[in-house]
Amino acid sequence: MNIRHDNTRQHILDTGHRIIAGKGFSSVGLNEILTTAGVPKGSFYHYFESKEQYGQTLLQEYFNRYLTTIDTLEQSDAASGHERLLRYWQQWLNAQCDDCADQKCLVVKLSAEVADLSDAMRVTLRDGTDQVVARIAGLIEAGVADGSLPALEPRSTAQMLYQLWLGASLLGKLHRNSDALEGAMKFTRQLLSR
Repeated sequence: MNIRHDNTRQHILDTGHRIIAGKGFSSVGLNEILTTAGVPKGSFYHYFESKEQYGQTLLQEYFNRYLTTIDTLEQSDAASGHERLLRYWQQWLNAQCDDCADQKCLVVKLSAEVADLSDAMRVTLRDGTDQVVARIAGLIEAGVADGSLPALEPRSTAQMLYQLWLGASLLGKLHRNSDALEGAMKFTRQLLSR
């Protein structure tokens, strides 16, 4: 593949991410994405068969970047598992609270909307969130192993915390404040205390 080909595809994905994160998937038409990106419709269909396949690719790209962020935390410095895990939740809180009215997490933004709309996108969201939970479980497991976390069952704790934070993110968006996210952080700190 040539570089220009890759850049145009990525530009369409990046542009769509910004717009869809703000408006949702169903309310955004291809024309809006392509006009904003400055890309002709023919280029879109060169890279994507349909809007649904575009949405699925957008979600896969989102999860790839997100999982890389978690992997970086997991492999970072000599911090304890506890410190790395709290760093993850603090990053989540900071990202969501920069402007609580502006949704940055495509999982929070699109899960309910596309679950019944597109099975391919639902499966991509399901598989991506399963991978996120597995990475969080890995951070918990490392913290239990190094003694910085209490004896927690990694998978179920990761699942519960992820659900808590997704719900808190949604409530933050509804209330347009950080109260629910701050509450999630307080609970998380208490749960992870030794």
